[in-house]
Amino acid sequence: MSTSPENEFWLICPVCHKPNPEGTKYCKHCWGAALGSQKKVSGQDLERVLHERLIARRRRKTIIWSVFGVAFAVVLALIIVPILLTYTDVLSSPPRALNTNSLPGEWAMFRHDLSNSGTTGTSNAIPEGTLKWKFKTEDVIHSSVAVAGDTIYFGSWDHNLYALDIETGQQRWIFSTGSRINSTPAVVSGVVYFGSNDGHLYAVDADTGKELWKFRTRFPVVTAPAVADGKVFFGADDYYFYALDAIRGTKIWRFNTGGTVESSAVVEDGLVYVASSSNYVYVLNAANGRFRLRFKIFDAPSGTLAINNGTGLISNINGALYAMNGRARNWLFEYTWFQPFWLQVWALGIAPAPPAQSGMLWGMKVGKETSSSPVTHGETFYIGADNNLVAVDLQKRTKVWTFQTNGTVRSIPAIVGETIFVGSGDGRLYAVNGITGEKIWDFNTGGQITASPTVDNGVVFIGSHDGTMYAIK
Repeated sequence: MSTSPENEFWLICPVCHKPNPEGTKYCKHCWGAALGSQKKVSGQDLERVLHERLIARRRRKTIIWSVFGVAFAVVLALIIVPILLTYTDVLSSPPRALNTNSLPGEWAMFRHDLSNSGTTGTSNAIPEGTLKWKFKTEDVIHSSVAVAGDTIYFGSWDHNLYALDIETGQQRWIFSTGSRINSTPAVVSGVVYFGSNDGHLYAVDADTGKELWKFRTRFPVVTAPAVADGKVFFGADDYYFYALDAIRGTKIWRFNTGGTVESSAVVEDGLVYVASSSNYVYVLNAANGRFRLRFKIFDAPSGTLAINNGTGLISNINGALYAMNGRARNWLFEYTWFQPFWLQVWALGIAPAPPAQSGMLWGMKVGKETSSSPVTHGETFYIGADNNLVAVDLQKRTKVWTFQTNGTVRSIPAIVGETIFVGSGDGRLYAVNGITGEKIWDFNTGGQITASPTVDNGVVFIGSHDGTMYAIK
C-alpha cells in the first residue's frame, strides 16, 4: 500500500476497517457495509490512518475487556463474599475469648452465667428451707434475682426494679418504669441492665438506682440481658435481637429473627445463641451479629438455651428437647428451596433421604409440654416438664428420675452441689436430691412460682405471684 500512487484515494470500511478503492459502494471485503458516507483517504496517508485505527481498536478492546473483567469480579465478589461470611469463618471468625461470668460467690445474671448453667458448682452452704426474710411488692414477681456484692436486684409487675440488702431484705432503692418487669437483671461493673414491658432496656447505677441510659425498642423487652466485652445482648418482641454499647446504650448491631424474642441470650466462645418464636435458634457472631447457623426446633421455644461442653440444649413448648452443635454451619440454601425440594423427591422415592439439619446432634421427648429450660450438672440435665422436674442422663438420653409437683413447673431449676431447687405452679419451692430425685424439703409461698431460684452463700431467693420476695436459708 505504500506504493499506491499519491493521486489515488481510498474508502475505509467502518465494519472490517479494510481499504476499498474510491467509488466502491459496498465493501468488497465484508460484503455488506455501505461506503458512500466514508471520508476519502489519500494513498500517501492510507498506511498511517490504518495504523492509527488499529491502535484505537486495540485500545477499545482493552478498555472493554477491562470493564468486563472488573464487572465480573464485582459480581463474583457479591456472590462469594456473602457465602463466605454466612457459611464459613474465612472472613469473619468469632472471638473465642468472648465470655463473661458472675464473679466467684455471686449470681449476677440470669441462670448464673452466660452459658445459662444455673449452677454454682460444689458448695458446703446448702439452704435448709427456713425463712430468713421476705419483702412485699405491689404485684407479681416473675423476674429472677441477680446478686452482686451485698445487694440483690429483681423486677416486679408493679413496674419497679428493686435493690434490697442481701442480709436484711431492707430496700436500698427503687427504680420505676412504664410497665411490668419480667426481665431478670444483669449486674456488671456497677451497672444494672434490665428490660421492661414499656419497650425499653435500662441501665441504672447499681449503688444509687440512677438512670444512666435507656434504649427504646417500642415493644416489650422480657428477656434477661447478657453483658460481655462491653456489649449488652438482648431480644425484644419487635422480632429483633440487639447488641448495644454497654457504656453509651447505642446500637452496635441488630438481627431480625422473624419472631418475638422471649428467650434470654447465651454467649459462649464468641457466639451468641438466641431462640425465637419463629421456631428457630439462631447462632450469631457476637462481635458483629453476622449469621452463622439457623436451627429448627419445630415449635416455639419453651425457655432459654443452655450450653454443656459446647453442646446447646433447647426445648420447645411441645415437650421436645434438642441437642445442637452451635459451631455447625447451614448448607447453602438449606431452608429455602434446596431442602424442601430434596424432601419432595425423596418422598417420591427417586432420591435418598436428606441428611439431618445442620447442627443436629440428637433429640428426645421429655414431656407432653415444657415451659421451663434445661440446666446441666456433669452428665445430667434437669428440666421442668408438665408438673414434673425431670433428670435426664446426657449420654444415655434416658430419664434418670422424675419428681412430681402439684402444679406446672415453669421455673428453671438451680443447682448447688447435688441439690436441685425449683419452683412450681403449686406455690412451693422444692429442694430435691439431684442423685435420687427425692424431696429434701419444700417451702410454701402465697402464689404460684414462675421465677427461677437464685442461690448465693447458703440462701435461695425466689419471687412468687403473691408479690413477695423470699430469702430462704
